Amino acid sequence: MKFDSSLDLSPMRLAFRIAAVGLMFGLAGCYKSIPSPVVSSHDAEWMALVPTAAIDPQYLPYELDNPTGESPGTVVIDTPHRFLYLVEANGKAIRYGVGVGDEAFKWSGIAEVGAKKEWPGWLPPADMIARWPHLKPVVDAGGLKGGPDNPLGARALYLFQDNKDTLYRIHGTNEPESIGHAVSSGCIRMRNIDVIDLYQRVPLGARVVVK
Repeated sequence: MKFDSSLDLSPMRLAFRIAAVGLMFGLAGCYKSIPSPVVSSHDAEWMALVPTAAIDPQYLPYELDNPTGESPGTVVIDTPHRFLYLVEANGKAIRYGVGVGDEAFKWSGIAEVGAKKEWPGWLPPADMIARWPHLKPVVDAGGLKGGPDNPLGARALYLFQDNKDTLYRIHGTNEPESIGHAVSSGCIRMRNIDVIDLYQRVPLGARVVVK
């Protein structure tokens, strides 16, 4: 038998192929893959400059029976399991994989989407500067403009309580390898293509439950 040297049989790649096959057979009939949204040429250009990373197939977007008990239109973040759900009107929900805050910076509560921005700028808050003084030059420069080097990625949904910014966001990332992990300072990270999809589906004022 002739061996195809073009095949990547590295342990990591092989593990992801096996996991993907298992997911496909194990979830057939109850999960439906969500196609990636069409993006603008500007989005495509900047997203091409962001590093790529293989993620666990369970953190790819799927539609499934709504497991949250929340009403349609609600965004639910399941922090322990690293999932974000968008509840639909048909008894279903779209589930995305996310990165969440680590134990020291975990946040929970009920909020609403108070603002939405494409390729948002980033100004580190004072408590972050206190922890990481090396970020002070970013503040001194008036913040970091939106773009592929910005940690907020392609889109951001800003979480408000009582019409006041909580300083927590659901946003994209330039570190896609962090999806499925607890690594952030409390914000909810998504793959850029997934946060673009969510951004298109979620209106201002949408209810957000962070568990």
